[in-house]
Amino acid sequence: MYLARTRFLYFLVSLACALIIGTAFYLQHTFGLEPCILCVLQRVVFVTCGVLALAAACHAPGKTGLRRYTLGLLLVALAGVGAAGAQVWLQTASVDQLIPFIARLEHLLSLLSLDACVDRLRSDAMLCAEITWSLFGITLPEWSLLAFTGFTAVSLYPLFSELLGWLAAKSRGEY
Repeated sequence: MYLARTRFLYFLVSLACALIIGTAFYLQHTFGLEPCILCVLQRVVFVTCGVLALAAACHAPGKTGLRRYTLGLLLVALAGVGAAGAQVWLQTASVDQLIPFIARLEHLLSLLSLDACVDRLRSDAMLCAEITWSLFGITLPEWSLLAFTGFTAVSLYPLFSELLGWLAAKSRGEY
């Protein structure tokens, strides 16, 4: 029962990722919302989450394989939380907070000899800080942050279920 329930959850995650990517392309082509670099990164993470979840749902692995899929989905979802969180911070930060942040990134890129990226970073950071669309007062990066947080919770569910089962068996002396 545990593995079947987890497969269904992973199928729902892959379906949600497909709907999110479809919505992103719809908003881009219908309303002309051009994605910034963080939006593109979030789309890549959504596709990765969807493919990984679909593979876990279709593959129907045993406990070891399920643990690997779960940890993979957890890491990818946490990367999405980081990208969406960074964009939410950029949108809510004041100009006084944003300028030193961009200056530090420019310095880091110049240390890495990536001077060509500095101009793009300047324009993309300002583009990412722009709020272009919202639904119910929640911006697109905030919706992405909510989705990635949900995917993180879904990927933590099998790990905690397994841990609770192990603790219950240990308390009964079965382990």
